[in-house]
Amino acid sequence: MRLALAFGFIMAMTTAASAGMTMTFEWGPTAKCFDPKSPPITLSGVPAGTKTLAFRMTDLDAPDFKHGGGQVAFAGQKTLPYGTFSYRGPCPPKPHTYEISVTALDDSGKILATAKARKRFP
Repeated sequence: MRLALAFGFIMAMTTAASAGMTMTFEWGPTAKCFDPKSPPITLSGVPAGTKTLAFRMTDLDAPDFKHGGGQVAFAGQKTLPYGTFSYRGPCPPKPHTYEISVTALDDSGKILATAKARKRFP
């Protein structure tokens, strides 16, 4: 019983830590077909102690296609301009929905929070 309560408490704390961080993105100047520059991204609620932001993009219509992502040192910035990190940009034959996820990490690599945003391209 104690183990179940402890696990529930840990899960609640993890959810609470993640609940405050959000992200949005715009395709902005992203060119079709493998533009290697990340789109402009806006962040809010990044937890204290965050040292690194890890990004990954997934094509929800073709999830096996590997777009990759990148890592960015975090120093309090709320916006990341076009091209902050390199990845394999979108090149769908017809409009697809893409999801970009961000994970906030402390200096030991511990996950502090995650957030996701989705958008159609083109």
